[in-house]
Amino acid sequence: MRRLKNSFVRGMLAFSFALVLWQAVVWFSGVPHFILPGPGRVATSLWDNAALLWEHARFTALNLLTGLAAGVALGVVTALNLALSPAARLLLRPMLIFAQAVPIFALAPILTLWLGYGAASKIVVVMLVVYFPVTSAFFDGLIRLPAPLADLAQIMGASPLRRLLLLQVPHALPALASGLRLAVITAPFAVIIGEWVGSSRGLGHLMLMANGRGKTDLMFAALVVLAAQSLVLFAALERLAKGRAKAPRTGD
Repeated sequence: MRRLKNSFVRGMLAFSFALVLWQAVVWFSGVPHFILPGPGRVATSLWDNAALLWEHARFTALNLLTGLAAGVALGVVTALNLALSPAARLLLRPMLIFAQAVPIFALAPILTLWLGYGAASKIVVVMLVVYFPVTSAFFDGLIRLPAPLADLAQIMGASPLRRLLLLQVPHALPALASGLRLAVITAPFAVIIGEWVGSSRGLGHLMLMANGRGKTDLMFAALVVLAAQSLVLFAALERLAKGRAKAPRTGD
């Protein structure tokens, strides 16, 4: 509890410092508010456009969570198959390496053309962005089983499946957590890119509309809401990871 309170205090201090620095830049640079609005103007826009922001934020959050869940599930299944099957490693791993060399964001216009301007194209963009770091991180953790554990599995005559489930998966969970952290960080950018390319709803669409109409304060307000969604996702993941790390100790 004390650690959580200290983290909250540190976060509030950092947030307050960022606001002060932001306002100082606006004051001393003399930049027009339609180029860089101050935090006060953005807060006013958040309040005045709360209903509009909520409507678009729900669409973005749904696409974000759906794409994130699909990408994580597909990445975990792929990594397990790669670790369990030499044939899968022979056939699929070169394809994964090649696919990672292609910028996913460059595929957003193609996916929008194929899947339309609705939620499907945004979900697939997020899924693809999440899929590769989760697959790579989890697979690397699965194949890096310490030699003593590998020798123990061989001595006990464990089947490949039992070795995977009882030894490799538990050992690879920290690597999976690292892949999930990267996925949570990149997923919001993916959903916004998808909405920028083509959408009639979402925070990305709202930012484009606000920018076109010179409402920079509303554009920054939408960006603040997106940042809040990202922070909530990251905090939830960190809390889940810490809870799983403490679980064995509680059992002892």
